[in-house]
Amino acid sequence: MRKTTILLLLTALVLTLFSINSANAAPYDQMLQRWTKKKVYTGEDKITTLEIKATYYAAEFIEASILKEAEANLWTEQEKEDYKYKFLNALHLDEMIPVLIEFDNNAETMYLGPFDIMVKLRVGNKTYKPADYDKRFNFKFQGKKEGLVFFKRFDEKTGKDLLKGIKNVSLELSGTISPGITNGRTTTFMWDIANDDPQKLYQGKAAVRIETDRLIKRLEKLRKDKAEEEAKLASI
Repeated sequence: MRKTTILLLLTALVLTLFSINSANAAPYDQMLQRWTKKKVYTGEDKITTLEIKATYYAAEFIEASILKEAEANLWTEQEKEDYKYKFLNALHLDEMIPVLIEFDNNAETMYLGPFDIMVKLRVGNKTYKPADYDKRFNFKFQGKKEGLVFFKRFDEKTGKDLLKGIKNVSLELSGTISPGITNGRTTTFMWDIANDDPQKLYQGKAAVRIETDRLIKRLEKLRKDKAEEEAKLASI
């Protein structure tokens, strides 16, 4: 009787955990579908294919990703905050606009290097080259390859937030990424970002740590600038 009771309790616990994970997987899947765009090219032989995916790291997608990991790993609140801190730092969200690009190339070998001339972000009527990207994109390949591409969030001259007041942005990949199957056509992915608010992510302990990091960097820059000015004055 006791063994049966224990077995029933364990079964109930497993079912509860499964239902919790399933419930939290649903929002993530919805966010993934909303923020991931896909384009599939098929060759004239109807066999060769090139699939390209691009995921825009909107605030709600990031939140869903963090929650999914926390629930899957049964993290404490502190462990969740630690992961959030590391995740946001890796994305450089306070300075950059990150986009994940995935290729599944079952066609001709792709030569994407230098990749920064193959991809650009269109904001309004202007386009921007990547500030940084996964350098593995520079090497020829067939099969699967994925990596992050970063675009600057602020205008270099004015410091203005490039996305302020913008309703949508587009990622554009040159038709030369694989001309044999794209026929030289530009591949474009567009996202509606009118309601995206990255500032929602900067709450809690992780946000405090990130803000502290920002202040430290700013102080270091001010010290460096001051030292350079003093050196210039000393040389006069």
